[in-house]
Amino acid sequence: MRRRSAPLWLFDLDNTLHNASHAIFPGINRNMNAFLARVLGDGETPADPERVNAIRQEYYARYGVTMLGMVRHHGVRADEFLHEVHHFDDLSSMIRYERGLKKLLRRLPGKKILLTNAPRAYSGRVLRHMGLHRHFDAHIPVEAMRVHGQLQPKPSRPYLRKLLATYGKRASDCVLVEDSIENLRAAKQEGLRTVWVTGYTPAHQLKKSAACADVKVKSVMQLPRQSYRLFAR
Repeated sequence: MRRRSAPLWLFDLDNTLHNASHAIFPGINRNMNAFLARVLGDGETPADPERVNAIRQEYYARYGVTMLGMVRHHGVRADEFLHEVHHFDDLSSMIRYERGLKKLLRRLPGKKILLTNAPRAYSGRVLRHMGLHRHFDAHIPVEAMRVHGQLQPKPSRPYLRKLLATYGKRASDCVLVEDSIENLRAAKQEGLRTVWVTGYTPAHQLKKSAACADVKVKSVMQLPRQSYRLFAR
């Protein structure tokens, strides 16, 4: 029997390691709507909210992130979009998280990677505020998720395959810890182990099918007690 290697943990950031629904996601929504209204407008008058919402929903459904649609169809630069949408002067005051995360990460065996569809500048600030920046072996932000030079953020299955190859890991030895069912579903289809974190998820999203989740926890703090279930099969 093959001896199982130490797992590779892939952690999402927003609504997984901290409560982004409290203030950050509402702020991102405001920033994104303002940015899209400006870009989709006629140069003088911003686009109306109905058009902005329709474009957001269409691109999110098609690409997994609104940014890709804006880049591909409206000539927006990815770095410009990410800066505008994730810019907060008072970010530290908006962050809510549980104590004990550093101890949690130390307890889990194997390498830990932050894999987030947020940009490096923003996610780095959040990590440093929580004191977690030295507890991850790697930090992969959205702008670094590329396949053949093209942006391929979560839930991209080709990028997951590239990541596994980079670290020389079998899919079954990797665990994605996420709040997004869409991202978990893609990971499960690639053979990764999956953990659905629900504690910060809006109630209406909890109605989605969780068949793609090997383990469901309210908080990442429950991982040490539940991790045996991930590798029981």
